[in-house]
Amino acid sequence: MNRRSFIKKTSISSLACTLPTIMPMFQDKEYSTLELMGKEKIQLFGQGINLREAAFEAFTKMKRAAFTAGFDIKMVSSYRDFYRQEGIWERKYLRYTEDDGMQPMDAIDKIIEYSTIPGTSRHHWGTDIDIIDGNAKNTGDVLVPEKFEAGGPFEDFKLWLDENSEKYDFHLVYTDEPKRRGFKYEPWHYSYAPISISMLKAFRKVNIMKLLQTEEFYGAEHFTTGFLRTYIQNNILDINRNLL
Repeated sequence: MNRRSFIKKTSISSLACTLPTIMPMFQDKEYSTLELMGKEKIQLFGQGINLREAAFEAFTKMKRAAFTAGFDIKMVSSYRDFYRQEGIWERKYLRYTEDDGMQPMDAIDKIIEYSTIPGTSRHHWGTDIDIIDGNAKNTGDVLVPEKFEAGGPFEDFKLWLDENSEKYDFHLVYTDEPKRRGFKYEPWHYSYAPISISMLKAFRKVNIMKLLQTEEFYGAEHFTTGFLRTYIQNNILDINRNLL
């Protein structure tokens, strides 16, 4: 399968969209386009935690509180750069199109049920975490919604997070709100709001559609303007309102 030529874009025009009112406690900061896309190296803190400093400090406090309550917060995923996300995307794309015989857009729609397009992942920012309870007995895949529900191994842990995560400024990103579109419910994915809100605001100012249409990873040649517009509105912006 041939890849398209990769064209780096450093001059970015604005993506037209209306920004919501940002809470005054969150201060704006300049972020480069490469940083927002996970292509620029950033300073990360905590062995096996890999978060920006303020997020790391808040996570450490939350982890201590959870331990006192009988839970051992285990980090499944935190910071992922563009290239790691690209690897995840391409493995899924090739599996669905070559092994399962799916049409390209059907494969892409399947991927974006849970996985982001490289360059658009919140995990690029060093603010977002996928977590489970390391004390709970569990087999097989851990990031499964049913395992956080009644009768699941992480039921009590999820109830604790519902009561306590926001005390440490970690908010659930992809909620189970019935009318929410985009990525499916992820009861394990939390975001450190004091930083991620300003990063999302900065990300909305770049021409995301233009950036993605110049990428070279498998499947990118099928990204139409209409598809990307819907992806931005549903997958990037239709999230927990506390994070906008």
